[in-house]
Amino acid sequence: MAFLLGAFLGLVLGVAVVMAFARLENTRAEQRRELLVQLKWLNQELVKIWPFVNEAASELIKTSVEPIFEQYKSFILSSLHFSKLTLGTVAPQFTGVSILDSDSSGITMELELQWDGNPNIVLDIQTTLGISLPVQVKNIGFTGVLRLVFKPLVAELPCFGAVCCSLREKSKVDFTLKVIGGEMTAIPGISDAIEGTIRDTIEDQLTWPNRIVVPIVPGDYSDLELKPVGLLEVKLVEARDLTNKDLVGKSDPFAVLYIRPLQDKMKKSKTINNDLNPIWNEHYEFVVEDTSTQRLTVKIYDDEGLQASELIGCARVDLSDLQPGKVKEVWLDLVKDLEIQRDKKRRGQVHLELLYYPFGKQEGVSNPFADQIQLTSLEKVLKTESNGFDVNQRKNVIMRGVLSVTVISAEDLPPMDVMGKADPFVVLYLKKGETKKKTRVVTETLNPIWNQTFDFVVEDALHDLLMVEVWDHDTFGKDYIGRCILTLTRVILEGEFQDEFVLQGAKSGKLNLHFKWTPQPIYRDRDRDQ
Repeated sequence: MAFLLGAFLGLVLGVAVVMAFARLENTRAEQRRELLVQLKWLNQELVKIWPFVNEAASELIKTSVEPIFEQYKSFILSSLHFSKLTLGTVAPQFTGVSILDSDSSGITMELELQWDGNPNIVLDIQTTLGISLPVQVKNIGFTGVLRLVFKPLVAELPCFGAVCCSLREKSKVDFTLKVIGGEMTAIPGISDAIEGTIRDTIEDQLTWPNRIVVPIVPGDYSDLELKPVGLLEVKLVEARDLTNKDLVGKSDPFAVLYIRPLQDKMKKSKTINNDLNPIWNEHYEFVVEDTSTQRLTVKIYDDEGLQASELIGCARVDLSDLQPGKVKEVWLDLVKDLEIQRDKKRRGQVHLELLYYPFGKQEGVSNPFADQIQLTSLEKVLKTESNGFDVNQRKNVIMRGVLSVTVISAEDLPPMDVMGKADPFVVLYLKKGETKKKTRVVTETLNPIWNQTFDFVVEDALHDLLMVEVWDHDTFGKDYIGRCILTLTRVILEGEFQDEFVLQGAKSGKLNLHFKWTPQPIYRDRDRDQ
């Protein structure tokens, strides 16, 4: 089977090489004519050998994809297996071919494909309710770009040892599902669960940089597999102004975060009951395999108890936007659909703190914590004697120290009385602490200046939050203006900084704050011995 597939791919590679030489010698018009001639010939040859390719590819898909289904299946599904799988009699059509890279180690090429096939695919579905369903996958249509990496090049036919197969980008895949001898609507949610499993499998396992490695000549090709290059630390801080999904009361939001939609790699937050401005302050770690293409996805749901949770909104961050070793705080607007953003309705925002650590130079990623860079307190604790960065060490570190906060000023506060003024003051406290600090009241101004400094003894700074609230003083009490919720990771890493922060929950207003950190890091095992 592998040799048949290798022979066909060798044929494709040969055509691509011929076309590459033609591009060197011919004009653009001649290149286009040559491309059409070669593609026509290639498609004709594919039709001839399609029965053999179908047999080899069908077996490869079955053995490769079935185990992957288990990793992506919805909670409604107990198992998915192929009871029938053939790709049918209609061969795909190549609409373009190009070589991206070639040297003595291998060749990378891309094939533009279009396929409106007549496959015979039947899935044996077992639900968690104990119901068995034979589901036919029909009317499959595919348009996309297949990326092939032929590596290593060897001195025996078909001249390469293995081929890495993946899709260059998320591709258009259309299909319909039909229960044989029944109706798909008999079990609510089953159609979406099956379709989601299929699409997640295609998107995550087959889209670059993910790939399937197909050995053609016997050998060890583990070096072609995707490998981790770093770790992404994510702090899910809070969300605000979430859309209310409940008719009575407020939504009960929780978050799901992932880089790859594998069930065992997705992270789920706790549920915050009856709150459209939830504070989670939860920390997660994700293995990163390719910062240039991978993204962090966040989805916020309303917990409906025994019923299926309802999506409030989702957002994502490109990992390529992160600078290694530097904290990045982001407020992300939630949308209904990450792919089709036609709905402009406001669904709220989610607040994340992101920090990417490359594993080290051995993975081809420069180490941001090298000797020539001044180390912060956290980096000194985590830095190893071999000039590496022990990410796992972070789990055992308690960042204890003194946080000094200077409340400098505020700007453009909203008016709180009939005269268009306010009498603002600021209250500061740690989320895990009990002590509150308060500035003096500055009367009749929307641009107060305080310049007051407060010290907090912090027991576990990596997992605490600083709450900064602005209030308006009244003769008979006080009125809430707005707040800022701040993590402490940045001040731990930088030691000292000053910045402006937008007031949440206020129509306008900014706070100007200065932070300084005096560390006393300890290890958890040492702490237990004390």
